[in-house]
Amino acid sequence: MQEIFEAFKRALALILVFDRELLGIILLSIRVSGIAIAIAAAAGILFGAFLGLNRFPLRGMIVSLMNTFMGLPPVVVGLFLYLLFSRSGPLGFMGLLYTPGAMITAQTILAFPIVASLCHSAIIDVDYTVKQASMTLGATPFQITLTIINEARYGIISAVIAALGRVMAEVGAILIVGGNIAGYTRVMTTTIALETDKGNFELAIALGIILLGISLIINIALHLIQRKGMAQAGAWA
Repeated sequence: MQEIFEAFKRALALILVFDRELLGIILLSIRVSGIAIAIAAAAGILFGAFLGLNRFPLRGMIVSLMNTFMGLPPVVVGLFLYLLFSRSGPLGFMGLLYTPGAMITAQTILAFPIVASLCHSAIIDVDYTVKQASMTLGATPFQITLTIINEARYGIISAVIAALGRVMAEVGAILIVGGNIAGYTRVMTTTIALETDKGNFELAIALGIILLGISLIINIALHLIQRKGMAQAGAWA
């Protein structure tokens, strides 16, 4: 028990003095996940809006696939990308394996179906009277689309935040394609796994505290956005 208490004390000391190694790992984690979410959000919102606003053959199957891919096993994504980016793989010439670029690609693949599926759900849940009112006022199809997306904005923001929470906690895929190289591809989750295995609990605990703090902020933001969305839905009702 005393050993655990001492490890927590050393972990808090690392956080309070802004340990250089700790700070580097945190900043890399935020950079990788931030870029991945930006790409996934841009593509996912557009794709989700397309699915929600249009009717076409095989649409139902695509929606089902997106919902299924929300639960993609990270290690499967990591394995798939490893085979693509390895020297003998079709994309081996790009030299992405064991780089932050490969980690960003893995997190983008994991985040995209979450954003797309939840955005689709938010858009189809918009009250049909919004579209009718816009048409009555003489809005163009493009203006109607923007109006519907605006009404679904809280659901869309929630989708992006939920995807961010998923990728920030991801370890399997980025460990496979990133290699956990110190000072280059080592992020919070992979460092926690490595340092715990080595018995270096203070660094693992320090990163765990930071990761929990980030997760708490993400969940509070998600809760507040969802409350606003429900309040807006109540106002329409």
